[in-house]
Amino acid sequence: MSIAVAAQPTVLHHFVGHVRTRADRQCLWYHTPGQPVDVEEKAVTIRTWRDIARDTAHVAAALRALGVERGDRVVFISPNRAEWIPVDLAVLALGAVHVPVHNSLAGPQMQFQIVDCGAKLVIVAGEEQAAKIAATSLPAGTGLASLDAVASAPAGTSPRRLFEVVPPPTEAELDAFLDSAGVGTATNDLATILYTSGTTGEPKGVMLSHGNITSNAEGIVAGFGGAQDERRLNLLPFSHIFARTCDLYVWLIAGSEMALADAPQTAVENCAEFQPRILNAVPYFYERVMRKVVEMGVADMPDILRLAMGGAIEHCCSGGAALPDHIAKFFNDRGVLLTQGYGLTETSPVITMNTHLVYKHGTVGRPLENIEVRIADDGEIVTRGPHVMLGYWNRPEETAAAVVDGWFHTGDVGEIDGDGYLKITGRKKEIIVTTGGKKVAPLLLEAKLTSDPLIRQAAIVGEGKDYLAALIVPNFEGLAEALRETIGERPQAELVEQPEARELIGRAIRERLADLSHYEQVQRFTLVGREFDVDHGEMTLTMKLRRKRVAENFHTEIEEMYRK
Repeated sequence: MSIAVAAQPTVLHHFVGHVRTRADRQCLWYHTPGQPVDVEEKAVTIRTWRDIARDTAHVAAALRALGVERGDRVVFISPNRAEWIPVDLAVLALGAVHVPVHNSLAGPQMQFQIVDCGAKLVIVAGEEQAAKIAATSLPAGTGLASLDAVASAPAGTSPRRLFEVVPPPTEAELDAFLDSAGVGTATNDLATILYTSGTTGEPKGVMLSHGNITSNAEGIVAGFGGAQDERRLNLLPFSHIFARTCDLYVWLIAGSEMALADAPQTAVENCAEFQPRILNAVPYFYERVMRKVVEMGVADMPDILRLAMGGAIEHCCSGGAALPDHIAKFFNDRGVLLTQGYGLTETSPVITMNTHLVYKHGTVGRPLENIEVRIADDGEIVTRGPHVMLGYWNRPEETAAAVVDGWFHTGDVGEIDGDGYLKITGRKKEIIVTTGGKKVAPLLLEAKLTSDPLIRQAAIVGEGKDYLAALIVPNFEGLAEALRETIGERPQAELVEQPEARELIGRAIRERLADLSHYEQVQRFTLVGREFDVDHGEMTLTMKLRRKRVAENFHTEIEEMYRK
């Protein structure tokens, strides 16, 4: 039976190729859904390429029965689970547009994205997601389906179980699906809309084409030389483009192996069971691993990180936010290569990356093949190539401002060294200008501060002020240990009020910023009794600081630091 292949293959064509040539090869591992995560010996489900194809054909038939046609937007609200994969592939196979919505959002935030994209169908994982949108209302004509049984639903909707809409496909129907998947889909066709969480302002829908996501994943595979026996552990949400491209689509294109973590919090335990060779995560994950082995007193044990992460780990990749140099050095010095790349949702996402073959510490690597990067006259990083988005959904003016003559303006500031490696030095929109006209990149200072073992998070302020100040979240465990003999045991809220704590942190701030100019020094600081987090709106889902919300939540503390 012949395979219809587009002039330039898409993710779907790579997938169909694996199903045709290696149908019975095991490729996906995960724990049985619904099983408590604290069960000592959890049952593992193992899927082959043909198993996944069968589920994808089943979902595609269900979507057609629910009225989904080419170009329709399908919203999917779900944490990572095995069904995420066939839902995504089925939507793409029909020529529809997948709009994944972050599972952690509140109901009104979900509703905004559903309405803004004009969704034809909303699919929820189960009751948790259904209850969130039940408190809102869906636009007229928007259908609702679910993976699990649900009791809640917005008024006027009757949700159906997605896998019960139609019977599973026969072998003949599966083969027919594989013949038709992606046929008629051009590389420039819209594949997905992803809403950026943003550091300020209302979320924008980023439109990525089939060519965007495919070229980016192919570039990553080419850079890493993805082997088919290479197993990765996925722990980040597929609803974010980092995991979707760098885990899901890289796995699909390389035809390699993937295991799904039960949750980000259990990733280290899942490493022990699934023994991955590669792992993608945000800096926050690596910082937690580092601090844990330090606090346990085993940081200098031979091969400790490899053993802690399953025994087979070879390469860890960091993205989503800036990776502090000291964390990368901690991993690399202990035999586990930790590198970082750079990109944005608007660039599918990877622009540059370090690999095990091409790597320079302190940089975010070199551009992927077919990607151009240059530094504009004002220091902004701009990029051009097949990875650049189609634009923002229904926002032509913002699209025109972001993409000029094919060059996407990242909003980040950086420099390219003589070997072609890119280094990020700040955020154009986050540059602080003091009353003296001095320009300061807060990201640089915050990275230096958080390299100290006593400082977990830092937020630099000072726009329009005479000097810089900082909100400091200490490493509460480390600070408590350092002061135990002096002040005894103290709750976090009391610990940050102690003069001894301020003295220690003040010394750390001076030491970490000692090599900077006088106007880049922190003159005053406040110790914060809790971490900046997503729940308070102070961090994005990729753990970037939302400065506007931090300034709002800590308005009193900031004003106090500038009171004469």
